[in-house]
Amino acid sequence: MVNGYKPVIAIFGGSFDPPHRGHQQIVEEALKILRIDRLIVLPAYLNPFKTSSHASAAQRLEWCRQLFDPIPKVTVDPYEIEQAKSVPTIRSLEHFSTMYRVKYLIIGSDNLSTLTKWQAFEKMNERVTWVIATRQGHPLKTDMLRSWVRLDIQVDISSTDIREQHDLENIDTRIMTTVKQTLKGKQTMTMEERINRIVSVLDEKKAEEIEVFNLEGADYIADRVVIANSLNLKHTQALYDQLKDALKPKGEQFLHADMSDEWIVADLGDILIHIMIPEYRQKYSLETFLSELVEKQKNNV
Repeated sequence: MVNGYKPVIAIFGGSFDPPHRGHQQIVEEALKILRIDRLIVLPAYLNPFKTSSHASAAQRLEWCRQLFDPIPKVTVDPYEIEQAKSVPTIRSLEHFSTMYRVKYLIIGSDNLSTLTKWQAFEKMNERVTWVIATRQGHPLKTDMLRSWVRLDIQVDISSTDIREQHDLENIDTRIMTTVKQTLKGKQTMTMEERINRIVSVLDEKKAEEIEVFNLEGADYIADRVVIANSLNLKHTQALYDQLKDALKPKGEQFLHADMSDEWIVADLGDILIHIMIPEYRQKYSLETFLSELVEKQKNNV
């Protein structure tokens, strides 16, 4: 990635209103059969063919993060939701193409009947391979597709089914049950083991000037803060992706990430990881602020 390599990705977009086990199986099966570096789950602010969603955009984003973040090589991206309007798939494709090689778009077979009506369908059809998740009652009519892959899915359930059977207020419980099943059996780590793993991954992937701050007992939002330099924007994203891939199978939960052209901050609850280009780090001197907090905490002991 640092030398100009663009990771190969698949994008799985949708309303996810709400996300469910069928969506999760699509992601898991796609990871098995596709040769990709990453799969991006992309919840829509509003489906272009709909006038509203049942749950709010913020709630659906949070549900997706709960359900998909524990899966290695998967990133839930808020790009479309952050636009606060309906976003055509072609625009998202162009956005992610600046950072990745978008090779696959994942859709359900129920989308095939309207696919040619999607904005810039012909342009997308020339650029990607469509990954078609099977769904009962929706045959695979693919004559219009240049390249496509069949994804056999055994779970025949829809978001509509869930909404009809359960109040939206109860969906959090259903999703968290699935999350717990996904995480079940994964080892737990002490704080020091977690920090050592984080530092080890960053160091292995060529991060520079890695520092760790112990803020337990200090008036701060996390117990530990890790700061590391990246070489550039692509390297920043690569480091973040590698951390998720290495740590999620160990039970680490990435609750949220803020990012810009100069930095990424990953929130692991009691640990914050700051990855930034050297110019940004020098400009804002975050380690000076954190060092002062550590010193203040020592003096108050």
